[in-house]
Amino acid sequence: MPTDETALLQSWQHNADAWIEAIRSGSIESRQQVTNQAILLAVLGRQPGRVLDLGCGEGWLLRALSERGIEAVGVDGDASLTAAARAAGDAPVHCASYEALVEGQVYIGSGYDLICANFSLLHQDIIPLLAAMNTLLAPGGALVIQTLHPWSVAQNSYQDGWREETFAGLAGQWRPMPWYFRTLSSWLNALDMAGLRLVSLQEPQHPQSPVPQSLLLVAERASGHL
Repeated sequence: MPTDETALLQSWQHNADAWIEAIRSGSIESRQQVTNQAILLAVLGRQPGRVLDLGCGEGWLLRALSERGIEAVGVDGDASLTAAARAAGDAPVHCASYEALVEGQVYIGSGYDLICANFSLLHQDIIPLLAAMNTLLAPGGALVIQTLHPWSVAQNSYQDGWREETFAGLAGQWRPMPWYFRTLSSWLNALDMAGLRLVSLQEPQHPQSPVPQSLLLVAERASGHL
């Protein structure tokens, strides 16, 4: 049996084409109504000159930032997604696993004013990756994370652990994807362990929805952390 981490990677390999179609056709309602704008505003609000999109997927955010005159660089672990991102825009896009980034096997640049992770931190052990990203930030730089809101997706089990996304309601051939649920305190502890301090917490919400659509965290390098 493959581990959940391995199954997560394999699901992206299988689902890449369906994901590209879903993003480019605008068929994920929460993204169209709330979360795309939320991450874009969070990034633009910092007025960065240079941004790394961690887990950039097919590159929609890279293109949105480039259109606004921001130098954007992408990295993703799936070859199909990175190829699609390169073909659709001008931003440089690296294909590298998170493990390779943690171990420094791939150079993706440094001195970033901002690093964003938009629904791309789905594995269990995120602290080494966050710590690695911390070292790539320029002085005064920030890490912006948008993720599933733990209160909205807890489903009566508010504790860290693996869950499964079935992509129900989306057209296309999808393979169920394991992803790691973490509580709010778990997110904050991970930032702290990676040498980051929270400076902003937002809960993007559609005015007609009773629950938040996402959790948006902005963190900077903790004082004294090199």
